[in-house]
Amino acid sequence: MSVCVSCKQHHQRPLTTESKMFTDETLEGVNFPSTWKKERSVSECGTQTRDLETDEVGVQSVKHREAEVQTDEEGGGKLRLAQDTTGRLGEWLRNIEPLIMKELERNLSSHAFDGYRYDHEDWCTHKTALCTWNLERRNLNENKPDTTIDLSSCLMCIAFHPDNPAQIAGGNFNGDVMLWDLSREDDLLLATSGIGDDGHREPVSKIYWVPDTSSKRKKFLLVSVCSDGKILIWKLDKKKHILQVVDGFVLMAQSLPRHLKSKNMRSDKEVGVTCISYNCEDKDVFVVGSEPGAVFKCSMHAQGEPAGGHIVSSVPLRSPVTFPYTSHHGPAQPVLTIEPGEGYVFSVKWSPVRPSLFAAATESGNVLFYDLKNNQSVPLKKLEANDKKIPVYTCQFNPSQFQLLATGDGEGYISIYRLSDDLKTSTSKETDVLSGLVNISTD
Repeated sequence: MSVCVSCKQHHQRPLTTESKMFTDETLEGVNFPSTWKKERSVSECGTQTRDLETDEVGVQSVKHREAEVQTDEEGGGKLRLAQDTTGRLGEWLRNIEPLIMKELERNLSSHAFDGYRYDHEDWCTHKTALCTWNLERRNLNENKPDTTIDLSSCLMCIAFHPDNPAQIAGGNFNGDVMLWDLSREDDLLLATSGIGDDGHREPVSKIYWVPDTSSKRKKFLLVSVCSDGKILIWKLDKKKHILQVVDGFVLMAQSLPRHLKSKNMRSDKEVGVTCISYNCEDKDVFVVGSEPGAVFKCSMHAQGEPAGGHIVSSVPLRSPVTFPYTSHHGPAQPVLTIEPGEGYVFSVKWSPVRPSLFAAATESGNVLFYDLKNNQSVPLKKLEANDKKIPVYTCQFNPSQFQLLATGDGEGYISIYRLSDDLKTSTSKETDVLSGLVNISTD
């Protein structure tokens, strides 16, 4: 650090004694060493490690367990060999063999489970689709559906809305009830029931639309039946896009006729429901068919026995049965029995325009039309649905266009037929024929 002091005169005048005291002079600088800075030195060096060596070794532990047993010493009694009964066993097998072989050969040709065999072990993950065709389209292509909805499990049944044909309800193999709206542009799935305590646990057998009597407007509810014994009534919640259970029933073993009950069967055990049909004049009355083969008359207002405690549901479930239909027992009996003689009958439908006419789909691949007004035991007409004798599993009259009939066979083909005039035109006194038939049978 250096300090310099100087003095300059601005006016020239003679020097006096006082002026001699101040002159210009330069002094030598003074340095002050730093007390905090230190010199730094930098150096470089290099190093290298050896190559890394790795090794892997697998080991496996073995579990050991030891146990000791000790038997008591037997007494000094004599031992003898067991009696040889192999001869008696061989004699019994020779006696029973003809009966067993007869039953096995009979089972080979049996069709008892045709239409009920599902290629499923448990949960269904098959890729299926719901397809629709509009018969009124000009460019109708039978090999290209108008709408195709991909599904993640097998679809067991469907039902069109009574007033809005764009809405279709369906039930799948996993027990889910779904509702689609074909008029929507994006997601066609309008609502679903989901899998839960309120839903079905088995394949849905049938879907049915019924009027909502609690609504002032013309609305409908969905009814689904299942092999888990439940008969559930669903209402659409448009805000949540779900189907909500509002009421329900359960078919139990206590309603079965005596000859269909087993000794060890619980009275509250569920009985599978295979089909359902409502009275066309009174929608509070319906009929259900069961897996054991019994048919029951039921009521929407029935206050039967409640379901067992092992059934979980958000709504109380009860028995809907008012009485069972059986062949020779109970308050109701068949008024007419027809045996077509063409194997199993898979579907029977009444004509929507002719009260005395019905169609039956048979195992032999034919659809038989019976007219109770003319001849009750011989079909009025026989329609060959295919030339390969493939069973026809379902048939359905068109409720609006009476001249159309649809069938579905075992190879997955859907066929549409145009009926002749005598099958679509109502004749006089057909209702009287049915009334007379019932009166004769009851008398």
